[in-house]
Amino acid sequence: MGRHPNPRLAKIHRNYTVDEVARRWGVHKNTVRQWIKQGLPTIDDRRPSLVQGRVLAQFLEARRKRNRQPCGPGEIYCVRCRVPRVPAGGMAEYRVLTATVGNLVGLCPVCESWMFRRVNLARLDEIRAGLDVCVKDPLGHIGEST
Repeated sequence: MGRHPNPRLAKIHRNYTVDEVARRWGVHKNTVRQWIKQGLPTIDDRRPSLVQGRVLAQFLEARRKRNRQPCGPGEIYCVRCRVPRVPAGGMAEYRVLTATVGNLVGLCPVCESWMFRRVNLARLDEIRAGLDVCVKDPLGHIGEST
């Protein structure tokens, strides 16, 4: 499953062993043991270690919320740096995907990689907050800057 295990996979009325958690969420057994060291409570101190499904779901949800970094106005998330940043030169491009949604694209001023943010067209003025935004339709035609 990767870096962000889905807390909704946990059955709240079930108990899981370390092996079962590792298989269900596609992580290594040592990762689950690390979660226990980081505060995931087990039912008791006996072997095999058992984790309640409800507690596991709450633990994974708390990890997700703790790691979130919402973008503020004028910011786009840089995947390489893993932080929201104002694009280089304060410039971005809005690429239309549908009649209501598009991607705000900019260049990271630190690592010079592309940054993307999905934006509803109705909220574009609110989100751009001082950015010089160039609107581009699906065919690549450039519209007016906002």
